[in-house]
Amino acid sequence: MPGNNQTIHFFVCLVFLLNVNTLFAFEISGYTGIESLGFIHKPLDNQQHNHYLSGVIEPEFYHEWDDGKQSLAFVPFYRLSQHDNKRTHFDIRELTWLKVSNDWELRVGIRKEFWGVSESQHLVDIINQTDLVENSDTEDKLGQPMINLALINDWGTLDLYLLMGFRERTFAGSEGRLRFFPEINTGEEQFEKHGIEKHLAYAIRWSHSIDDWDVGLSHFYGMNRDPTILAEIDTAGKIQLIPYYEMIHQTGLELQLTQENWLWKLESIVRSGQGKTYYAGTGGLEYTFYNVFESGLDFGIVSEYLYDSRGSNAPVIFQDDFLAAVRLGFNDVQSTELLAGVIFDRSTNTKLYSIEASRRFADAWKLELEARFFSSAPKNDPSFAIREDDHFRAEVKYYF
Repeated sequence: MPGNNQTIHFFVCLVFLLNVNTLFAFEISGYTGIESLGFIHKPLDNQQHNHYLSGVIEPEFYHEWDDGKQSLAFVPFYRLSQHDNKRTHFDIRELTWLKVSNDWELRVGIRKEFWGVSESQHLVDIINQTDLVENSDTEDKLGQPMINLALINDWGTLDLYLLMGFRERTFAGSEGRLRFFPEINTGEEQFEKHGIEKHLAYAIRWSHSIDDWDVGLSHFYGMNRDPTILAEIDTAGKIQLIPYYEMIHQTGLELQLTQENWLWKLESIVRSGQGKTYYAGTGGLEYTFYNVFESGLDFGIVSEYLYDSRGSNAPVIFQDDFLAAVRLGFNDVQSTELLAGVIFDRSTNTKLYSIEASRRFADAWKLELEARFFSSAPKNDPSFAIREDDHFRAEVKYYF
């Protein structure tokens, strides 16, 4: 079983690091937690379940030397999940050597690199593959092997990336929920290129802060992280769904303007290689009322528009949609936060409701709550497959 092998790999790796720690004096931190994932409606497939319990651990080992100019960070990740063997998985989120100089930084190893400014989706964030079995919000990423040279100057920072080793997207198994029907056959992936062309990708990004503006301009060439899902007939005459990864060029733009209580945001991309060249963008604003009625509460209003030039032919959920959300920050010692919103499709009337909340308690504990509900998805909408997957998630984490 893949889950058993990954469990062994994780604990072998952990024991090795604990032994190495006696030689190099790593600083050890991280978290471990227990998650309860519950679904309101009966599943569409009788192999699926209404409740899933899982445990997670993500330690971080950190060591620096040379007066802080060099460092080594190692962050393994492991989740053990009930029922869904595809969600039981091990990953190295980070294993990076960093060398810092006055006007450059060199990072070599496995890393997570985030690009983007919008709330609803991160179109430009393409370096890492999405770890989709972790959460449907696509925020969790797999570690990516890379060499990253950052050139730092008054005119901004220029990051050069050589990405080595392609990572396939993770998908839920036959017993998992929030999945396609039939399930994605991850053992039959197809690729436009093979060999070294498949495993090498290149990226460049310039970023800079100019007065109230934060700007990012990037280009990526390599195997697409977001596969096209193909429907084929297997040897038994049944339909199977297969991920197909194409070679793409993607140019991305990030803009954020900060003016007192206002945040203005824009992410946009132009992508070629995945069918016809297309454009997609997400833009909007956030206005925050600070210390409402001198209560310490910050109240934010978020609004964004999501666009994809492929329209109804786009194999994505968001192509003509609006986000409306509110954000609450209580500014208390427990760091209590809440974000609630809805994304609605102008053409199909499909709605996605989301609530996220978190609160620390005691000295080292944190509670995270999520609720997501799907409404009015027509049969031709990609979200139709998860129409019965309204769910609640609660995770308790202990930080050490």
